[in-house]
Amino acid sequence: MGPERFGLSCAIATPFGSTGRIGLAELTRHAQWCLAEGCDGVTLFGTTGEGFSLSLSERGEVLEAFRRAGFEMRRQVCAGVMATSVEDAAAQAANALDANVKALLLAPPFYLKGVGDDGVFAWHSALFNALGDKARDVILYHLPYHTGVAITLDLIDRLRAAFPSVICGVKDSAGDWRHTEQLLARHRDMAILVGDERHLARAVRQGGQGSICGIANAEAGLLRLMVHEGREEPRINELVDVVLTYPVLPAVKGLVARRTGDSGWLNVRPPLMPLTAVQLKALAEQYDGILGARGQHV
Repeated sequence: MGPERFGLSCAIATPFGSTGRIGLAELTRHAQWCLAEGCDGVTLFGTTGEGFSLSLSERGEVLEAFRRAGFEMRRQVCAGVMATSVEDAAAQAANALDANVKALLLAPPFYLKGVGDDGVFAWHSALFNALGDKARDVILYHLPYHTGVAITLDLIDRLRAAFPSVICGVKDSAGDWRHTEQLLARHRDMAILVGDERHLARAVRQGGQGSICGIANAEAGLLRLMVHEGREEPRINELVDVVLTYPVLPAVKGLVARRTGDSGWLNVRPPLMPLTAVQLKALAEQYDGILGARGQHV
């Protein structure tokens, strides 16, 4: 990934048409908007992007669409990896690395719970060995609320010692400031990225390198000041508090749909369900109360 600061990457939402197919034109257009608004890059196939529901062939189509659209893959595009089998994770990772992405956001194996550091270390080791010389620029993904598997401080120590040229950062999305602070104190020499936007500015002031986050789908400009100047932004904190009162991924898509005027952005893949009309109206009113009526209506 190189020595430069990571910055702000939008955990970009994935649009689906009425038949469930990915809207490639809508996705690349939204990514271009995110960059124009202040993002340094985008992260495909993350949690906000419903990466857990995307097939290997779909991932390839998206990466090719971004290449064709003229994105600087090595500088602007990261890719999530979400799989429980080593073979599937290796296929997703190799697919993205062959497309010359900047970095991989690697979720741990998430089906079994309580396996402990030894088991999670063994899984990562098998994956990196399967990738061989391709393995590089891996951001470990700490999201225990969804995965049920913690990326502990000791596990990071072990993985960095065993694969020093592979591990480049950690995305901390646990929303636990005490853990973030310990992570910054112990691993500040690599890219520590904060997923909870409410902790972002504080983390940056203590050495954090930025964020991969979902609110950048709507408010990249305000987030940029937090990422690059460590400036607190109460409106972002309020917006996050509001979004968390809804199913988060459909709510983020609701904000994109409102800005673009394209109701297709409301579509999600099962088992997720879109927000109801009542929820969308309430979200829009709350958004306007915090940030003003800047979006369109769908």
